[in-house]
Parts: sequence; C-alpha cells; structure tokens
Amino acid sequence: MNRFRLLFASIIAISFAIAAMAFRAVAPSAPPAGTVTPAAPMLEPRSGHTATLLSDGKVLIVGGMRRNQDFYRSAELYDPATGKFQPTGEMSVARVGHAAVLLRSGKVLVLGGWVGQGGADTAELYDPATGKFTTIAKMTARRGRPSATLLANGDVLIGGGEDHDGPGARLASAEIFRAATLRFEPTGAMHHARVSQTATLLSDGRVLVVGGFADSVTASAELYDPRAGTFAETGNLGVARCKHTAGRLPDGRVVIAGGSSNEGWNGNLSSAEIYDPRTGKFTAASPLNNSRFKLPDEAVQLHSGKLLVAGGSKAVEVFDPASGKFLVAEGKISDNWHFMSETKLRDGSVLLAGGYPNNDQATAQSWIYRP
Repeated sequence: MNRFRLLFASIIAISFAIAAMAFRAVAPSAPPAGTVTPAAPMLEPRSGHTATLLSDGKVLIVGGMRRNQDFYRSAELYDPATGKFQPTGEMSVARVGHAAVLLRSGKVLVLGGWVGQGGADTAELYDPATGKFTTIAKMTARRGRPSATLLANGDVLIGGGEDHDGPGARLASAEIFRAATLRFEPTGAMHHARVSQTATLLSDGRVLVVGGFADSVTASAELYDPRAGTFAETGNLGVARCKHTAGRLPDGRVVIAGGSSNEGWNGNLSSAEIYDPRTGKFTAASPLNNSRFKLPDEAVQLHSGKLLVAGGSKAVEVFDPASGKFLVAEGKISDNWHFMSETKLRDGSVLLAGGYPNNDQATAQSWIYRP
C-alpha cells in the first residue's frame, strides 16, 4: 500500500511538473525590445524642438516648428505623474534646430537654431523655479543646428552649425559656454566644417564628433580634448552620414546609426557602426531593421544598457550590446516622424514626441516606450 501511495504521489508530481513546463512554454513573455503605446498629445504640433529632462522629473519641450518658416517661441512641460502637457514660459525668439542642455544648476541652456532663414547667435536660460526664460550673452557665431555637449566640468561645448542658409555657410568653429560666468568663449576649431553632426561625451571626458555635412556629407570624425581645448582627427566612418544618431554603450564604445548619405530626402541609411575609443576606429555593426534619418542627435541609453533609436520610421528599435543587433519594439508610432524627440524618464520609460513627415506638417502626438 505504501509503495502504491508513493507511486501515485510521484505520478502526480511529474504531472504537475509537465503542466508547469507547458504553461511556461505558452505563457506570454515580455517583448525583448519593449513596447510603444500612444500618450497624451502636446499642446502644439512640433518638429525640430528640444526635449530636456528636468531635475524634478518633468520634461521641458522648447520651440520647434509647425511647418517650414512657422517657428515657435513657446514651451511646454510634460508631467509623468499626470501624463499630460502644460504650458510654461516663452523664449525671446522663435527658433528651430536649436540645442538645449540641462546645467548642473538645474536650469536649461537653450542656444542657436534657425530664426527665419539664418542661424541664431542668441542664448537663453530656462529656470524651472519661475517657469521663465532669460536672455543671456550671445554666442561667438550664429549657429543653426549646432551640437552642444555637457562636459564633465559642467561647461558646454558648442560646435559647428550653419550661420545662414546656402552653400559655404557651415562652420568649423567651436566655443565653450562657461557655466560660472554665463558667457561664451572661443575654443579650438574643428578640422572640418559640419552641420547635423553628432557629439558624444566619452567616458574619459573627451567628445567624439561624427559626420555631418559642409559642401558634402562627410565620413570624418574628431575628438575634442577639454584640457587642451583642441580637436584631433580620429578614424573615419565606413559610410559618410549626416542627420544620424549616436549613443554611448556602458563599456564606453559609441554606436552610430542611420542618417543620410546626402543633404536631401534621398539616401536614407540603415547601416550602423561602432566606435572604439581604445583603437580610434569604427567597425561595421549589424544594421537597423529600417532605414531612417533626421533622428534625435542622441540615442537614449536605457537602464539595461541597451540603446533606443526612434524617428524616421514607424518602428522603434533597440540596440542590444549582448547580441550586437537591433531589435524591433512591439507597437508602432503613427508615421515616419522626422526630428522627433526622445527623453528617458526617471522610471526608465522614454517619452517620444512630435516630428514631421514628408509634407512638413508637424504632429502633436506623443508615445511612451516601456522596456
């Protein structure tokens, strides 16, 4: 009898184990690349705006355009607690293609961009405590779509850009915003004039400047050394590109993805490359699943160390350093929105907002990406 009971108990245990394994096999699991879902719209349709995570966890959306030559002075705040946008102060001028950097003080530096047909040399500070913008000293040059990178010491490197519309207008010059004095001063010039480049802070405090275009799209890259105040050339990209995105991996390497091989609407790229600061070289990486350009300058590094790439396609992709491949997130955005913004929130999710398709009419739509 005891042997029968033991046999019966063993059969029951084995049955439960088989059932558990079957359940695990069919039970739904979290998508490996996360999900994208619609969120509340912005107050205004915007493209070419900036989106900056503030110290209190809200996101400051600044400027941009409704369509060509219809630019905004206005700004708005996204509150993750309510999932809604609310108005805040206005800039002194309407601008698009500008840069915005959160300073150590908690204020946001907004600079450059295009105002009408030309680049701007004006700069403003947004104070979250008052919700107002204050005009500060001008930059040393007019810069439409420059790069702006917060350095390890709290100052900001501003490079390149365009001082007016048309050929021969792209800049090789660079300058430093001194946070202590709220003033701009020249620093060493780049070896190549460029606009629509990326500029990524490396683990050692240098800044990697990649691609962009002057008279043509370039494959060149440079390193800025804050201690010397000079640029040095480094390895070239395998593919010349502009309007691409770049993101630093936890191990210090930098992923360069997408962009365009020319200045117009053709030549969109799906290729990707990885820069290794130890060797100073770029190597080809697995490509994106979708070609895309007019991307946010900085790919979002998720809490996991993966990199989020959005814009220029309905699909949102995540670069996985473990596999070296781009994975497609579940869910899509509504169109191939160009020059949209992507901002990592405190909880690790990412706010995706705005952009414009080929007809230049911007959208107010936003989405939340959840890993």
